[in-house]
Amino acid sequence: PVPTEPLAAAAHTIGWRTSKWPLKREHLYLVGGDSPLGLRLPLDTLPWVLPEDIEPEFDVDPFAAIGALPDPAAPLTAPASSTDLADQPDPRQVIHTALAIEVRAGRLHVFMPPLKHIADYLALVTVIEQTAAELSLRLWLEGYPPPRDARVKMLSVTPDPGVIEVNIHPASSWNELTSNITTLYEEARQARLGTEKFMLDGRHTGTGGGNHATLGGITAADSPMLRRPDLLRSLITYWQNHPALSYLFSGTFIGPTSQAPRVDEARDDNLYELAIAFQQMEHALPGTEESKRPWLVDRLLRNLLVDLTGNTHRSEFSIDKLYSPDGPTGRLGLVEFRAFEMPPHARMSLVQMLLLRALVARFWRTPYKGKLIPWGTQLHDRWMMPHFIAADMRDVVQDLRSAGYAFEQHWFDPFIEFRFPRYGTVTYEGVELELRQAIEPWNVLGEEVSTGGTARYVDSSVERMQLRVRGLTDSRHVVTCNGRPLPLHPTGVPGEFVAGVRFRAWSPWSGLHPSIGVQAPLTFDLVDTWSDRAIGGCVYHVSHPGGRNYEGFPVNANEAEARRFARFVAHGHTPGPVKIASGDLNPSFPFTLDLRWQPD
Repeated sequence: PVPTEPLAAAAHTIGWRTSKWPLKREHLYLVGGDSPLGLRLPLDTLPWVLPEDIEPEFDVDPFAAIGALPDPAAPLTAPASSTDLADQPDPRQVIHTALAIEVRAGRLHVFMPPLKHIADYLALVTVIEQTAAELSLRLWLEGYPPPRDARVKMLSVTPDPGVIEVNIHPASSWNELTSNITTLYEEARQARLGTEKFMLDGRHTGTGGGNHATLGGITAADSPMLRRPDLLRSLITYWQNHPALSYLFSGTFIGPTSQAPRVDEARDDNLYELAIAFQQMEHALPGTEESKRPWLVDRLLRNLLVDLTGNTHRSEFSIDKLYSPDGPTGRLGLVEFRAFEMPPHARMSLVQMLLLRALVARFWRTPYKGKLIPWGTQLHDRWMMPHFIAADMRDVVQDLRSAGYAFEQHWFDPFIEFRFPRYGTVTYEGVELELRQAIEPWNVLGEEVSTGGTARYVDSSVERMQLRVRGLTDSRHVVTCNGRPLPLHPTGVPGEFVAGVRFRAWSPWSGLHPSIGVQAPLTFDLVDTWSDRAIGGCVYHVSHPGGRNYEGFPVNANEAEARRFARFVAHGHTPGPVKIASGDLNPSFPFTLDLRWQPD
């Protein structure tokens, strides 16, 4: 390996110097392993100076003025230095980076060293390319990625557990964004990669990977979030006022311990502190004037837009790259919207991005002045049900249409059907019962000993369903689930009511309330109180009612739908006289019947 280091990169005069590596042995011996050569260099055996004696090398300021990149056709050679390399150089002169070249598996690999300036990186790549062309060599570049620079677009592909994460380059127009997303979906299909998956029981879900949207400017100084902090305040407040924006596009794992918790989930005092931060923001950054203190918005919100552990990245609005106090690499003026899961179709992804763009454009013109709403337990009660999520999205669409953006409600119907699949519908004597999946937040349990040390398991044993009733006479009919009356709430349409059911669907070896057994199947009875008999009903099973054990996952949406429908039985109501149990419900969750909770 040849240690290298760039000189005078800021002036676009690419110079390089080197030094000998004073080793204890005559030859250099790599650290054992099968990693690339550049990761196995014994750098810790080289002479190092004390941290206080190191001349600091500062990162490029993202707010500094930038010019054009060097001309790739310009000569890159420079007169060689006549300085002899000392056999025992001063520790200050020892360079601890190297351009490493090796033959591995019959291929020539070039390991790129870490560099601070994009001009240096491009110069090195150009020399490598020219040399390979002259020698007619095919080679593979690996190692450290190029330094982040606003003048260079980057696309990264990273393997993650169960998914392949693709970070596409930024788009500056709607046409460019449309091209990027449709091309990505098509290339994934050609590579036999899917943007959806199916559970054994037929549930249709996303891949588990995020469809996170990052919003910023071409440069940090151009970021709308730093120029107009009221824009970020408007977005946070609007999302807090409309829980459908948090739950409709998210994945199966939601709640305070998820990857994108809401600002008001499980932290009651956080909403109060956020209101104070907004007051200070209005006082320090009044009106819609462009801010001359870009760091202030980060300081006001950094400790509030976090999860339960204080992680700024695991939040619905991630601002860890907005104007971080840690250094220039975190001062990019970027805000990441993390409450988006990968939808199964490219047009669904485009609708998500269009919604975000429309809200940003609207709040740039007219800041949102709504107040934060203390939802309390309603977040995990009414806002877990598809009826209220759909109603909230209608309000969002109407809001955008009033502001001049021609959105249509039916654009979001695929999200409702995908997020809340229908299991079945039955009708008895003019009364219709429709059963749909609802959202259930999962709890993260306490630490337990595992094979590798300690672990915190996720309790996914509880499920939630929504039952919608049409044509019901509230003074005559009552709907029960496993003998307990449902808390039916009117929807505003005569004769239409909805209610949620929360129940223990599985019995894992580790979970909350281990003394509560499985409460499935669910038997729904439509009871006529005038005759004290059930006139009809339906049954929902969490697995195949015949005991069938599926050997594999569904191959497509049709098979998944068939498995879901097989778990719904359009008969099986309770025969004979029906005695309705006590109707005392949990006052903290008035929209949901929790079968685990026993009334006093």
